[in-house]
Amino acid sequence: MALPERKESATELRLAGLKLPVGGCTDAARESALTRVRAMGLPSRRDEYWKYTRPDTLVQPEPPRAALFEDGETPMFGDMDRLRVVFVDGVFDPEASDDLDLEGVSIDRIADLCARDIHWAKHLYGKLEQAGQTPVERPFAALNTAFAKDGVAIHIAGRPSKPISLIYVHESETSDALLHHVIRVEPGAEATILENGPAAARFNKCMEIDVASGGKLHLVRAQGRDHERRAVTHVFARLGTESVFKCFTLTINGMLTRNEVVVELTGDDALAHVAGACVGDGDFHHDDTVFITHDAVGCESRQVFKKVLRNGATGVFQGKILVREGAQKTDGYQISQALLLDGDSQFLAKPELEIYADDVACSHGSTSGAIDEDALFYLRSRGVPEGQATDLLTLAFLGEAVDEIEDKDLAAEIIGRVEAWLLRHH
Repeated sequence: MALPERKESATELRLAGLKLPVGGCTDAARESALTRVRAMGLPSRRDEYWKYTRPDTLVQPEPPRAALFEDGETPMFGDMDRLRVVFVDGVFDPEASDDLDLEGVSIDRIADLCARDIHWAKHLYGKLEQAGQTPVERPFAALNTAFAKDGVAIHIAGRPSKPISLIYVHESETSDALLHHVIRVEPGAEATILENGPAAARFNKCMEIDVASGGKLHLVRAQGRDHERRAVTHVFARLGTESVFKCFTLTINGMLTRNEVVVELTGDDALAHVAGACVGDGDFHHDDTVFITHDAVGCESRQVFKKVLRNGATGVFQGKILVREGAQKTDGYQISQALLLDGDSQFLAKPELEIYADDVACSHGSTSGAIDEDALFYLRSRGVPEGQATDLLTLAFLGEAVDEIEDKDLAAEIIGRVEAWLLRHH
């Protein structure tokens, strides 16, 4: 079916400003992705999965300007022993990065794959993204697969002694960055990947994750600092038998953030936990869109999302659990909640269950409301100032999502950053 003229025109205007990387083992995947983009067209508010979030500034040819902001805090995860991989406005910075040698891990730049015909990532680049286009189209992910010039291919064959830290630095107020990461976790291997930084004025990131049987991957992301930035991110994960994937995202600041997570549990007894917490003030729009497919026996999935909104901020949650025929013994849980600290903020939710098996335990819930007046009164009656009492209740509200992080040091740092944000916004 032909695209509407307005959508086709907007898509071609965006494509006209991009150049397709040529050469190497990603060529076929890029050409295929470009064909998908043109067939789907970039989204508009008339698309079902974009009706709560205006994609205009993500579609327009030039990115809106985003001022740099310094809050005086040390960088996230800065005190941790980690392997630092730094990107400045979407380009790998070898001088700021550590030596990319780590036991049990190999790391290559996506940019270098354009000069290589043979690489393990050839069989993964663009494949999970393409599979994730059904039943819901994700045009920005296909755009990324086609045009991203940089990123990393991470092969995890052991249990490295420290996390791999992807750091995104924003230096140009008009930067427009596309990054694509490919991650393969071999059977029995386990690693933690950290992500942090504002990245660019406009940021499009795609991460494809293949976790083999018995493998484990922990992904902890922190998005923040520069408020005027806009971002759309995608995580596509495929899980084998008895594998584990746990993902947590903290978002602080940002005029527009859309995080999409697509997980397919293809092996029996696999486990996927996807969680997120955000705090927003004023012209803040945050959208979590999650799609988890159970396609094997005895798998568990959890979606836990908490949003704290005030001064007209907007939060969106679109979450779906699809249980395919034969995926018996499925345990699927989904909760999305918003704490609205004033009458001007809003939370828009669309939870879904689609089940084709009869021996399952699936549930979903979504709530929004003001702070608990009884709890606030209790704290104030014991001498706690109102601002501090509100902060304590806010942190308690976010706790269920933060508890999804296995590493308690990482969880403590996340809570500390939220506390600092709350203090700055009294």
